[in-house]
Amino acid sequence: MPRYIFITGGVVSSLGKGLASAALGALLQARGYKVRLRKLDPYLNVDPGTMSPYQHGEVYVTDDGAETDLDLGHYERFTGVSAAQTDNITTGRIYSNIIAAERRGDYLGATVQVIPHVTNEIKQFVLSDAGDVDFVLCEVGGTVGDIEGLPFFEALRQLSQELPRGQTCFLHVTLLPYIGAAGEMKTKPTQHSVKELRSIGIQPDILLCRADRPVLAGDRKKIARFCNVRESAVIQGLDAPSIYDVPLAYHAEGLDIEILNHFGVVTPPDADLSGWWDISKTLENPDAGEVNIAVVGKYTILPDAYKSITEALVHGGIANRVKVNINWIEAEEFEKSDDPYMLKDAHAVLVPGGFGGRGSEGKIKAVTFARTKKVPYFGICLGMQMAVVEAARNMAGLENASSSEFGETGTNIVGLMTEWTKGNERLLRTSQTDLGGTMRLGAYPAILSEGSLVAQEYGEIEIEERHRHRYEVNVDYKEQLEKAGLRFSGMSPDGVLPEIVELPDHPWFVGVQYHPELKSRPFDPHPLFKGFVKAALDQSRLV
Repeated sequence: MPRYIFITGGVVSSLGKGLASAALGALLQARGYKVRLRKLDPYLNVDPGTMSPYQHGEVYVTDDGAETDLDLGHYERFTGVSAAQTDNITTGRIYSNIIAAERRGDYLGATVQVIPHVTNEIKQFVLSDAGDVDFVLCEVGGTVGDIEGLPFFEALRQLSQELPRGQTCFLHVTLLPYIGAAGEMKTKPTQHSVKELRSIGIQPDILLCRADRPVLAGDRKKIARFCNVRESAVIQGLDAPSIYDVPLAYHAEGLDIEILNHFGVVTPPDADLSGWWDISKTLENPDAGEVNIAVVGKYTILPDAYKSITEALVHGGIANRVKVNINWIEAEEFEKSDDPYMLKDAHAVLVPGGFGGRGSEGKIKAVTFARTKKVPYFGICLGMQMAVVEAARNMAGLENASSSEFGETGTNIVGLMTEWTKGNERLLRTSQTDLGGTMRLGAYPAILSEGSLVAQEYGEIEIEERHRHRYEVNVDYKEQLEKAGLRFSGMSPDGVLPEIVELPDHPWFVGVQYHPELKSRPFDPHPLFKGFVKAALDQSRLV
């Protein structure tokens, strides 16, 4: 039976619970254990798919088509364990399940209540489909004290009593603020956070205390005394130069040893962290130089909206031993000016995915710049569609080319997907279909053209990548666009859906309908990001 580690947060949000969970999972893996990571999100949305990136950051997509919290991206990147539908749940989905069961009569006339029905649903999620693992790490979103989080905390409290003794551990991530005027670190917020947890029946076993400077021994002793934990269980979590230094930092502070001691592991296996040390050294000393990559997007004021792209670019830098500097450019601002000054220092241009017409003309301008100036270009999802629209307008002479997502023009190079195949099932959609969960989601195969740039980068011609889109390039324009010089180098196996385009006479110009950033890992950079950063490095040496 797996052991369960419940990760909660207190004082304020954005303390790094997701990273702490991912780093702890990586540390346990480094000692030879198998892990599974899960996220419990208290908000009422059924999933984050229809939430604004400004509020929630990016939507992470799994192979099996779940739209999930971005923390699952951290889990996958740090552990290499692919997440699934069963690894992220929200209050909205829990209540949807309960209401559906009540309508079917599954509760046999019982009054449906938070306890036991909601808490039972949460417990069932935590315990289900664990597989053959040694540890299941469950992170609870939000902070203790949030009213919407109470059913989750109650469910975990019940689990800690129902599971065999010694099978659960509560790790609480909290904050130790430094008050400059007083010249001292304050422990009171942590004390109050733990008091809040204890008031609902949960005694944390380990405290991970986030701080911007070392925690003094006296403060550790004070926290241990007032929060009812061992002094060794007060772990400081200092800011790290890179998120990929976090496992090393937490290992140095003894987090993994404290976890194993809690579970009674007398002689823990040694931790092999050599891979993490290699990544840390490469990030600290990128001996091949540095490159500037411009990301022209719609949500650039909040980098978390493109978190997986950011990390995939870092992975590409690791693979090429180069530092990647990202210049975030708001597409709306770029479209207001014909002067491409914003891109003048760019060694490569990336246009990411997004929804809606805002900033679309700015993205098309970025494509034109990269195409005409022979600067490496990478278009992802909407970025690929904008590359096709740009080629239609400026290479094939279709002046009104656009996407029906932005309104009808009579030359809709990109249009709404109405049907596609997933496995043996034919899926149908219309413009009246609900927005939530109705896109082409999850992993789909594609066939690459022999001799194409993408086939060279992948080293194979049959691939499988994760999708999240409801519009597609109209295959009826394929022949006309190819005559103009745009190559369709990747198609769905049935030849109906364009997956990849490229320009053969360009140093590196690729657009993909899927999201390759979701499968990139620090130990296994995605081949397209690896090739893109390499192209940017080559470009930097020409300037």
